[in-house]
Amino acid sequence: MPVFELHQGSSPIILGLPHTGTEVPADIWERLNGNGRTLADTDWHIHDLYAGLLDDATTVRATFHRYVIDANRDPAGVSLYPGQNTTGLVPETDFDGNPIWNEGEEPTDADIAKRLQQFHAPYHAALSAEIARVKAIHGIAILYDCHSIRSHIPFLFDGALPDFNIGTDMGRTCDPAIETIVRDGGAEAQGYTSVLNGRFKGGWTTRHYGKPETGVHAIQMELAQSTHLATETPPFAYDSDKASRLRIHLKDILQRLEKFALDAKDRGVTA
Repeated sequence: MPVFELHQGSSPIILGLPHTGTEVPADIWERLNGNGRTLADTDWHIHDLYAGLLDDATTVRATFHRYVIDANRDPAGVSLYPGQNTTGLVPETDFDGNPIWNEGEEPTDADIAKRLQQFHAPYHAALSAEIARVKAIHGIAILYDCHSIRSHIPFLFDGALPDFNIGTDMGRTCDPAIETIVRDGGAEAQGYTSVLNGRFKGGWTTRHYGKPETGVHAIQMELAQSTHLATETPPFAYDSDKASRLRIHLKDILQRLEKFALDAKDRGVTA
């Protein structure tokens, strides 16, 4: 199977989609237990939600499921949130803390090394190449990493998650103006809640690529799935009415980001 899907655009905005894939090779599928085979921790329909929102944006989408290997985790296996419940490079459990592998068939170190080479590395090679290409065109590139998660997961966080969860690793991964654009876009969206650098502060992708001093900016948007799914349980159906309302605000955010980047280019600066 192809490891990723790529659409090259001429916009300064790149949409990263590391968690919408549902492909699992047969030999790995056989090792998943019944719980794992539900693929519950997918970022359901996020590629559909963002489709067509910004003319000529570049998109890089992983096709493989995060249970194969998580494209938004440090390849060295370092935890994103030390001391807090989370899932790793190749998850052993789902977001509820329940096992996803048949007993005795959990991935080994050798399995992880192989999957890094076959899946994780090619996805990030493609993403890196697109960031470099876009920056060469504009002198600036903004990686907007697209995510979603169930709004209630006691294993990971207390209570209900806000609708818009914006992550910049406490302002380290992008120009302050970019952070402000996205923060304000979420705050101004009537009927929605938002937070900046709350429970989710940006995954490895955002933290790895976001180097504002080089003209490469990264920001993560983690949406509560209640904003665009009919239910947050199987079959995780897309709710077109909910999605249509949400897309208005997402489009506004992306257009503001694009304007900022193009204005920066016109000024001859990279931030």
